[in-house]
Amino acid sequence: MDHGALDLSRLQPVLPSPLQPAEDERFARHGVTLLLKRDDLIHPDLPGNKWRKLVPNLRAAADRTVLTFGGAWSNHLRATAAAGRLLGFPTIGVVRGDELAHRPLNPSLAQCAADGMRLHFVDRTTYRAKTSPEVLEGLLSLFGDCAVVPEGGSNAPAAQGCTELGRELRGRTGTVAVACGTGGTLAGLAAGLGEHQRALGVPVLRGGFLGAAVRDLQREAFGGPAGRWSLDERFHFGGYARTTPELHAFADDFEDRHGLPVERLYVAKLLYGLTVLAGEGAFAPGSTVTAVVTGRP
Repeated sequence: MDHGALDLSRLQPVLPSPLQPAEDERFARHGVTLLLKRDDLIHPDLPGNKWRKLVPNLRAAADRTVLTFGGAWSNHLRATAAAGRLLGFPTIGVVRGDELAHRPLNPSLAQCAADGMRLHFVDRTTYRAKTSPEVLEGLLSLFGDCAVVPEGGSNAPAAQGCTELGRELRGRTGTVAVACGTGGTLAGLAAGLGEHQRALGVPVLRGGFLGAAVRDLQREAFGGPAGRWSLDERFHFGGYARTTPELHAFADDFEDRHGLPVERLYVAKLLYGLTVLAGEGAFAPGSTVTAVVTGRP
């Protein structure tokens, strides 16, 4: 397989993804229009930002095995494994937590394995050092020549791939908001928007590290800062994979109002944050805010 042989068009992605109005009095009473950018509808196995971030990396990998990283419930691992099955290339998932090697696979990792991904469990100390030359060299000596894709798929090619999301929304909205894990989607989204638009990131992890990560990604991908973006760090609900009864109640209510299946770890936190911000008057009357639906439950 060469670069030209990886025919991603045969996966028949829905692009550009649909842009749908969501009539919601919590926004309307402040004169704000809410739109939903349905990236979750791009592809059944590679939904949302997984498509936008993975595709450039898969093109760069050509015919090599793709090795990547994730936790026990990683959407990124599932999407990479699905891409390997659909397009016929080998995948290896380096999974955080060596204790998992001796337990039955959870549904997420079982799906990865069913899609042909080879799972390699490492202890948490090794996983934290996964970008170090020593750990990477050890993995490559174990598995041979691989194309290494970082955790969450966020690197310069991924950020470049996500500029298309911004371009699809040019002239359609004032603010585009996205839930953030590793920052790749926000970095590319901001770069693709027009000069009078802005991107808002809602981190789903604690720690305050994301601003530096986005700046680093933009420097790698675009040579420096690109577009207008900001972060609101208040809506992580305790950190990655953490939720609360309040968040679940909000998501259930949003599903009832809009008929949208709301993914809880990213999308629910984004929509909750936007509802709070609208109530705080963060968006000018007459403005339009777009929430990017990056994944499915």
